[in-house]
Amino acid sequence: MRTSLALRAALGMFSITALAIQAPDRAYREAFENWKAELVDDLKQNWLPLVGLYWLKPGANTFGSASDNSIVLASAPGHAGVFRLQGEAVWVELEPGAPGKIQGKSITREELQSDLSGDPTVIELGSLRLHVIQRGKRIGIRVKDVNSPEAHNYTGPIFFPLDMTYRVTATFVPPDGKRTLDVPNVLGDVTPTPVSGDVRFHLEGHDLTLTASGGDPEHGLSFVFRDLTSGNETYPGGRFLRTDPVKDGKVLLDFNRAYSPPCAVTAYATCPLAPKENRLQVRIPAGEKYQGKHAHSVL
Repeated sequence: MRTSLALRAALGMFSITALAIQAPDRAYREAFENWKAELVDDLKQNWLPLVGLYWLKPGANTFGSASDNSIVLASAPGHAGVFRLQGEAVWVELEPGAPGKIQGKSITREELQSDLSGDPTVIELGSLRLHVIQRGKRIGIRVKDVNSPEAHNYTGPIFFPLDMTYRVTATFVPPDGKRTLDVPNVLGDVTPTPVSGDVRFHLEGHDLTLTASGGDPEHGLSFVFRDLTSGNETYPGGRFLRTDPVKDGKVLLDFNRAYSPPCAVTAYATCPLAPKENRLQVRIPAGEKYQGKHAHSVL
């Protein structure tokens, strides 16, 4: 009898929990699946194939598969070439006869544009793709393998059940043009970032505020936030959330579309972490869950 009563009580609690979830309609589910497919494609194309990140020292930085190189690349020729760092300028010189191309051309020497240019110069070495990244005063070489099994075998992210409770309308507070947000990253750097505005909303019985560190009202806002699921159920450093454009002073926050930064799946990304202003003292069991694969120490 006691077992039966306990079972009934447990089933009752399950029913209450199930009823508490506001299920979406078919159109929302289809839109969500399309958005998730784009997220997966971005991970497979740009992040899962990463196999290395090497910070350059001033002067010559040799690269290739031989162990005496500054940058050892297992699938490259023994001595493929050298990167030369002069101030913030990076030049590459490929060894004569090395089977490499620079920006698709069979040339052996070129000054390289970094990712900050929006169009980084790409070096091809077999299945490897190399380009320069700049993070604060650090300048490095990021390496991608287009034949990476990590990308090929990726089964996709895991999400909490869709729940329309976590799709809320917020009031947009425009920026004053003077305020900045100190945004930390996994490297330990802190970057003062212009504020794109605040959003104020009500969730889980709390009045909450998030500060946007990217985007704009016309095209949509970007946030990095933590909540009480961070570090256990979701990525420790916080998750990303993007919105549609602000309309009539209102903006929709859909936490079902909160997603992990690339650092959740690769050690070779340099992701921002949630600033202290965006560390919410509520639990938001919506959006992407964390599968424990990151290799960074996060705050």
